[in-house]
Parts: sequence; structure tokens; C-alpha cells
Amino acid sequence: MSASIRRIDPTDEVGLLAYVGIRNAVTPDTTDSLEQVRWEEATYPGEGVRFLAETDGVAVGTASTGRIWVHGPSFERYWLGIWVVPTARGRGVGSALLAAASEAARVAGKTGFQTELSEAYPSGQDFLAHRGFVVTERNKMVRLELAGLEPPAIAPPAGILLTTLARRPDLVGGVHAVAIEAFPDIPSADEPIDVGTIEAFVARDVERVGIPGDAFMLAVDVGSGEVAGYASLIYAAGSTSVAYHDMTAVRRTYRGRGIAGALKRATIAWGIDHGLEALETGNDEDNAPMRAVNLSLGYRPVPDWLGLQGPLAPPR
Repeated sequence: MSASIRRIDPTDEVGLLAYVGIRNAVTPDTTDSLEQVRWEEATYPGEGVRFLAETDGVAVGTASTGRIWVHGPSFERYWLGIWVVPTARGRGVGSALLAAASEAARVAGKTGFQTELSEAYPSGQDFLAHRGFVVTERNKMVRLELAGLEPPAIAPPAGILLTTLARRPDLVGGVHAVAIEAFPDIPSADEPIDVGTIEAFVARDVERVGIPGDAFMLAVDVGSGEVAGYASLIYAAGSTSVAYHDMTAVRRTYRGRGIAGALKRATIAWGIDHGLEALETGNDEDNAPMRAVNLSLGYRPVPDWLGLQGPLAPPR
């Protein structure tokens, strides 16, 4: 029997829990949480849509689409995520979810989709490839196991003081200035990250759920008081034991002095002190400097993440 597709209302807690449950079961390495969903709805109201596929009243698949936060509202593509439980695959559920997401994107004036997928899921790659999606980017992912690891010596370079945004919230403007300068330099096959206004930046990159203020490390020039760089962590959605390196950025005039390494070591020390099991991160395959920093700190490879772009499904 074919599945019925319905849009999940933001107030439908049962539907949202089904969305989270299916997504986390299908891709347990990229989880979501009800708390994260609520943050998205509060921060970007009306800019994301979720769908649920049901067969005989049982949820068998889910999808999400909407604005890609790291790009401006006018970006031509929408984000896409589709998750179908193994027992319901090969029955048109994924295609039906793609059609529903495509209609939502089309109504919003978008011309295509963008998504990410671990190379650990070849069936997902096949599904997308058969529908015109192509790989446009490859991120080399790494993981650092923290169990039994001694906190590293942070050792910032001379003239640089490390502190946290929790201690110095007055420096958030300096963090924004670092992002304005550093984000365009991050190697990527995709459109550069849109830093946005300071209000938009703070909402997305500072106050987002899961970003601890005391793990938001700042490198400050002792002489000028200028923020030279920063590094932040974000917990995996629904987890208290695994976190990702959300961003490590250094202003151009301060690069090559070991600031990025010191910031990274400070976040590792924080993770160890707070009982985390592991830290994960990834960089574009062309981002040799940051990948070298990760290698020197003991991070080890895990399956790569693929960035893909593809067309909307034809109108129904």
C-alpha cells in the first residue's frame, strides 16, 4: 500500500517526535532533537518544512526542507533531507517525500536542492544519483576519542590571551568581525557562508541550542584588545557526550602563528574536563591548513561527508 504524506505542523508534537525518531534511527551519526527543532522554528519561523510518510497509520519516513541557514534568504536552493525506515524502502516512499519537499521549495521560488550525506550510506547516494543529484563537495571527517586522554597544553603564542565568550560577552562584536574576514577564505565548492548582520550571526552561530558559552574560545590580542580568532563547539543534537567543532576562524593578519592550534587545544581540554566521549569535525578536502592541525592533534578519519546538489522533482 502506498504511503500518505502529510506536512507536520510546528505545534504537532507527536508528528515532530516521529520525525526525530525516524531520522535518528536511519542516520544515528547525524541526529536531531525536539529541542533543536524548536530552536529552528523560533529562530527561522516559517522557513522550514517537515513531512511525515505513513502507511496504515504507522510512520515509515520523514523529510525536511527549507532555508539553508549559512546562506542568505535569496539563495536559490533549499536544504533537503529524506529518511525512510529500511522495511519501507523500494516502495516509493522516498519519491513521494521528495515530491512533497519539491512542491514546498517550488512555492518558495527555489530552483533546486542542496544536501549532505555520509559516504557510509551508499543506498542514499544511489537514491539521489538516480534523481539527478551530483556530488559538488567532499568534506574529510575526523574524530578524536577523549577517553583516557590528558588535557593538552594550550600554549597560545606570545601576546595572545585565550578566554571564553561566557567570560567576555562584550567581545561578541569582535567575534562577528573575525567571521566577516575569515568566512570568505574557507575553502568550499559551495557559495561562501553568509555571515549576516550581527543579530543574525549571534542567533545562528553563538546562541544556537547546543553551543556552550564556556566552550566558545576567544583569542585576544593583549596589546590591542582585538579578537584575533575564535573556536566554538556544538553538541550533537540530543547528546551530552559528543560535540562537533562548529567553527575555528582566525583573522588574516594573525594566521601562521599557531592561534588556530591553541584554540583547538582549548576546546579539546574543555571536552575532556566536561566528560565528553569524542569530538568530531570536518573540512573541505582543499582546506589543507586546518586538516593538518587536526592531524597533529590526533584526530583520525571517519567516513567522508559528501555535499550534493540536485533538481526539484517534476510537478505532480
